[in-house]
Amino acid sequence: MAVDPRILHCDSKYRYYLQLTSRQGGDMRATQSNGGLKVNAIAGTYVVTFGLDLPQDQCDNLMGFSFHRRDHNEDEAYFLEAMKCFAETDPGFPAGAQYPTNEQPIQSFQWADYSAKPGYRYTYTITALKGSPTALTPHAAVAIEVETENPEGGDHDVYFNRGVAASQAYVARFGNRKPKDVQNNQAWIWLSRGLYEAMEAFINDAQPGTHSLRIAAYEFHYLPFLKVVKAAIGRGVDVEVIYDGREAKPGDANRAAVIEVDGAGGSLLGNHCKQRKTNPSYISHNKFIVKLENGQPKYVWTGGTNFSDGGIFGHSNVAHVVEDPDVAQRYLDYWTALHDDPANADLAPITEQLTPLPAIPPPAGTSIVFSPRSTLDALQWYADVAATAQQGLFMTFAFGMHDLFKDVYRTSPAPFRLALLEKATRPLEKGSPERIAEEQAIQDLRNMPENTFAIGSLIATNKIDGWVKETLSGLNSKVKYVHNKFMIIDPMSDNPVVVGGSANFSAASTNQNDENMIIVVGNKRVADIYLGEFMRLYSHHAFRESLKWREADDPPKPLRTDDWWSDYFGDTERSARRQFFARQLSE
Repeated sequence: MAVDPRILHCDSKYRYYLQLTSRQGGDMRATQSNGGLKVNAIAGTYVVTFGLDLPQDQCDNLMGFSFHRRDHNEDEAYFLEAMKCFAETDPGFPAGAQYPTNEQPIQSFQWADYSAKPGYRYTYTITALKGSPTALTPHAAVAIEVETENPEGGDHDVYFNRGVAASQAYVARFGNRKPKDVQNNQAWIWLSRGLYEAMEAFINDAQPGTHSLRIAAYEFHYLPFLKVVKAAIGRGVDVEVIYDGREAKPGDANRAAVIEVDGAGGSLLGNHCKQRKTNPSYISHNKFIVKLENGQPKYVWTGGTNFSDGGIFGHSNVAHVVEDPDVAQRYLDYWTALHDDPANADLAPITEQLTPLPAIPPPAGTSIVFSPRSTLDALQWYADVAATAQQGLFMTFAFGMHDLFKDVYRTSPAPFRLALLEKATRPLEKGSPERIAEEQAIQDLRNMPENTFAIGSLIATNKIDGWVKETLSGLNSKVKYVHNKFMIIDPMSDNPVVVGGSANFSAASTNQNDENMIIVVGNKRVADIYLGEFMRLYSHHAFRESLKWREADDPPKPLRTDDWWSDYFGDTERSARRQFFARQLSE
């Protein structure tokens, strides 16, 4: 296929209409090849992930890849941009500047477009560029068309918040101001990325005489949300709430928020709330809402997002709506059991009866696991499911990695295994023998080429490679970055598995705390959304963690003109990544 010369040259705004196409119609997943270049694209909601492959014997003098995007919805076309450039052609733009990839290409075999919009149709043209920084020439080009997902679709609606207040994008839009200091709620809207709007709509759509709502909450103190719940009660919707009412956190904040929303002398919201207090050492960690229609449970809002400003807008979270009466019924039965505030010893037999552990491999469709349970068998079950991965394993850990999962990452047959951690260990005293041993165990796993881990981080200085200093939102103190609790198994296969909910893949979340998890099997749409968001968060934090090993006076690291690509072949982590995302492992 001849390469359109406009792939390399366009007007000063880098906008033109590209006629080069190789297929008709858009898919959520698509693979195309041309001239030795292979491109695999996976579309989520706000993310399109790309895996590239080029035979090693065609990589000599490879300068990188350009990414051109045609937006069919808005009738626009332009080169996507990135933040690194060749030293030889550095235009000297200020810190934080971006450069079109036809002039400053991407030097990676795996990349993603994080500026995609839900429900859009895009044609991407990816071109392998050779030559020199001042004379880039096309070697091979592939055009590929995809359609991004809408958060709402089928029986599963999935909403990821932005989860990255400490980011170059936030600084570019709002400076380093706290979200509350940005006018017109624009920072809150950007950080929510539709999650809070969907949460609010889930309540507002409830109609009196038709719908009922049953809420189970750990943190229940985001005032605007509580006002939405109160308004639903006020218009006649049947609403009942159970929240964690133990002393101190979060019980004190929950009680204070309910009182504030009710106002002096009022008790409309408070009269519909019950506090869970029986187990003072354990937490009521659920974050779910059951919606009933004409007395029948129909929908469940679940996931890891607390009903708090930190949960919705601060650290990374997901909300997941399941539209399945059978699933909703079991959640309602669970909520009903919680309503009597039982002790763990009384609740565990109920959760085990409601949700016996699924088989391995788990069946197609949606399964559920509730906690607390009388043993750690459920935690072992999660580890056994993770161990079934044959191509790729992706997991998040907000409170360290349990030994069961260390074993999985040590022995899994999957050649590509990623983990995203809030911190390297559980909360342990700095310098203690136990913490030192855990840190070493994680490092040993990181040294394996099949494993690639990232730990939550930010850019704390303006003095490295022109990156702009970032600050956190200030909304979270305990978990600042990664609050997600999910795993993805073989996401690009025809039978992917997604496990997620409120539980932290820990012992406490299994035999102590109130928790809920869903297991979604065989739903490629759900897997594609989760995969794109995992890679967005993983790439964000992996890059920032890497900067911690740089000194402020280290020389800049521009795009390379040597054999930068050689590390993407052989027995290396980058080679495993190339093969996984280009779907070489599944063919």
